[in-house]
Amino acid sequence: MAVPDQNLTQQQSTPRARPSQAQRAAIAELLRRAAPLADELGERFRAAGHELALVGGPVRDALLRRAGKDLDFTTDAPPERILEIIRPWADHVWTIGIEFGTVGLRKGDHQLEITTYRSEAYDPKSRKPQVTYGSSLEEDLRRRDFAVNAMAARLPGREFVDPFGGLADLERKVLRTPGRPEDSFNDDPLRMLRAARFAAQLGFTVAPEVVRAMTEMADRIEIVSAERIRDELSKLVCGEHPRRGLALLVDTGLADRVLPELPKLRLEIDEHHRHKDVYEHSLIVLEQAIAQEEDGPDLVLRLAALLHDIGKPKTRRFEPGGRVSFHHHEVVGAKMARKRLTELRYPKDVVADVSRLVELHLRFHGYGTGEWTDSAVRRYVRDAGHLLPRLHKLTRADCTTRNRRKAERLRRTYDDLEARIERLAKEEELAKIRPELNGNDIQRILGITPGPLVGKAYKFLLDLRLDRGIIGREAATAELLRWAAAEGIPVPGSADASGPKEAADAGVASGDGEEAAGAGDRS
Repeated sequence: MAVPDQNLTQQQSTPRARPSQAQRAAIAELLRRAAPLADELGERFRAAGHELALVGGPVRDALLRRAGKDLDFTTDAPPERILEIIRPWADHVWTIGIEFGTVGLRKGDHQLEITTYRSEAYDPKSRKPQVTYGSSLEEDLRRRDFAVNAMAARLPGREFVDPFGGLADLERKVLRTPGRPEDSFNDDPLRMLRAARFAAQLGFTVAPEVVRAMTEMADRIEIVSAERIRDELSKLVCGEHPRRGLALLVDTGLADRVLPELPKLRLEIDEHHRHKDVYEHSLIVLEQAIAQEEDGPDLVLRLAALLHDIGKPKTRRFEPGGRVSFHHHEVVGAKMARKRLTELRYPKDVVADVSRLVELHLRFHGYGTGEWTDSAVRRYVRDAGHLLPRLHKLTRADCTTRNRRKAERLRRTYDDLEARIERLAKEEELAKIRPELNGNDIQRILGITPGPLVGKAYKFLLDLRLDRGIIGREAATAELLRWAAAEGIPVPGSADASGPKEAADAGVASGDGEEAAGAGDRS
């Protein structure tokens, strides 16, 4: 259904920038994609005596010619009336957010949210907003976070509404609040984080008066729930320009409240103790990790890159000769990352993966000049597990030296490591490394019952597998018996000189019939 541009008129309370021909076409295209749904919905509300407008992010993104999936509407109808209007029409309706004036619905392939005109404010000691319903579209737009999100298109007439100069802000790539930023942030302190998030997503600058209010009111963020802070932080880190948002959090003091490990990376540098600016280094590592992404933003990789050195402030030591050391900062940093991400209510798998990457990020450098044994390669792969592709990217990103010769040497060494991993993976199925004897085999051969001793024996066999590669079940059984003897574990038949061999034969016979593979790789 074609929508002529002349159908898009403009209402403004004060003279503002008018949409260009291309921007008018973008809004028309947005409505065209939603039509006949948007027009049909608008007609239903008008017939019921109520207003309806497409509002916020979808309008902003259309003007920026960015693809968007969500359709958000606002209306003067109270939630109960919204339900009466849409229930006969929608395929499915949900009311999870109805206490805040929002009703969700699905119509065909579209998911929509319709919210009653409203304003909301936080009590200084409360984490939940107090919602009051409004009576006009302009009043609703005034209470929104930023002017670029305070634009709307009335339906079904498609009248463009921009009472606070959002279009002009889009053209200048700046974030301002519709009213005083102090009032806006007092109403909802999370908007301070949203300013940083939009700076990261859109690449916009934040107006000086907004930055000033963020700085003065940073402590207000402490009343916001950890879950809401987490969601904004994740969107910020996964934006196209995360450095902008993170720098804003640090400069305004918000990071001290939500991610205090980040500003602490700005270690003091003096003429006697020269070392890298760890804060700047971490931002560069983040950018270099992002450059290696293949399938869109990877939250785990980005968080690991940002946090990989957070253990340095706690482990910094000044050594003789003016050197600075950070011994075991990866271990300390992994614990710190786990604690911070847990407090921010990240899912357990994200917490585990990020902290593990932080712990492993120096493993490559622990093998010296790159003369890796097959045993070392197996252990590297085993320890990384499913995180190996991310560990590759993080390790490469962690090279920020300006010394081209050193950077090239590190690159070649890691290229060689990846080649070794690929070769061994084909030969030994590294991703599936297991001991050649399982728990049942261990219990039978040693004549023991399930318990901690089985786990101890299993670990021995796993270390044996990592060190020597595939040696065969017979050789593994013999090694297990030697280990048991050294540990003082009584083994059935061990008093008989032929016992170990008989036990070994029994182990092979009861297994899969795999032949001994010789001594294997002893490198």
